[in-house]
Amino acid sequence: MGSVHRSGVLKKSNDSARLILTAIIGMVFGYFVGISFPTVSLTKINLPSSLMSSFDVAYNNDRNKPMRSFPENLGSGNTPVTPKIFVPTNPRGAESLPPGIVVSESDFYLRRLWGEPSEDLKKKPKYLVTFTVGFDQRHNIDAAVKKFSDDFQILLFHYDGRTNEWDQYEWAKRAVHVSIRKQTKWWYAKRFLHPDVVAAYDYIFIWDEDLGVEHFNGDKYIQLVKKHGLDISQPGLEPNNGLTWQMTKRRGDKEVHKDTEEKPGWCSDPHLPPCAAFVEIMAPVFSREAWRCVWHMIQNDLVHGWGLDFALRRCVEPAHEKIGVVDSQWIIHQVIPSLGSQGESENGKAPWQGVRERCRSEWAQFQDRLANADKIYFKQIGKS
Repeated sequence: MGSVHRSGVLKKSNDSARLILTAIIGMVFGYFVGISFPTVSLTKINLPSSLMSSFDVAYNNDRNKPMRSFPENLGSGNTPVTPKIFVPTNPRGAESLPPGIVVSESDFYLRRLWGEPSEDLKKKPKYLVTFTVGFDQRHNIDAAVKKFSDDFQILLFHYDGRTNEWDQYEWAKRAVHVSIRKQTKWWYAKRFLHPDVVAAYDYIFIWDEDLGVEHFNGDKYIQLVKKHGLDISQPGLEPNNGLTWQMTKRRGDKEVHKDTEEKPGWCSDPHLPPCAAFVEIMAPVFSREAWRCVWHMIQNDLVHGWGLDFALRRCVEPAHEKIGVVDSQWIIHQVIPSLGSQGESENGKAPWQGVRERCRSEWAQFQDRLANADKIYFKQIGKS
């Protein structure tokens, strides 16, 4: 009995030894096989698309929704051939794109760097307010911005290069800032307010920095321009401060006025500037449609905008009905010559004198260009 027991134990020991030896040999063999081949890249293996999709879902099963493989079809050998597309109605330069992928307009909405794009914006501002500013006028701008609700997107053009200091105001952290030294608001407008960039906004305010706004409210102003059908407008001006034209003088007995009486001989037609169809360039407000026209009329090299106010009537019809002054929401022109200080002294003249001379020169040049453009157009269509 004892020998039978010892024989069984010996047999079990031999079986265990064989098992261990086989495992060791297998591990060694596997090691040498592994180092004999380069690393295998899954991106170079043509796996069935259904299997790859299964991998994606399994890998992301802890997410809210499965992610697509990225980049799609990379290395699969199945990259689709570029389709031959030509859509003449697409924007110029985008004719080779399918219309469904073309985005021809933009906005100044501030977006996050994370999360779902559709969840970026809790509210989309309806209107755009721009100020061309220097830091010295910060208190004035702070007071002005507070007259606009969160329906208004604020955009500051900085002509003095000082932007970081504005962070002392909480609203400035949510505003858009563009900083280029010693430029005017019309220079900025031509380069940063293309109609396709501001297409998201119903109205665009293009304002100076030296405006007193104690008697102004942005939301009430919008209500009035809509009520009276104004595509181009401005707030009435306090008549005792910096008044140039009778048309822009505030009237205490009206919500809005669209015409006036000027000095004898100034108005050849009561429906033409400066007696009607006229606002100044210090605080204009444009509807989206009107701005699309006005932007194209701004000249690249005529940066002060002088003369533009007399030509705004070309962008709305009938101009004497679509252009007006909002009297019940009025402002004070403080006449602070801050932009003049951005000039340079030449030939013994003060910096502001050189700036003023260029303003007058630009006015004459703009008038000449517009008159010549009219002549060329009517000659081309056969009218003298």
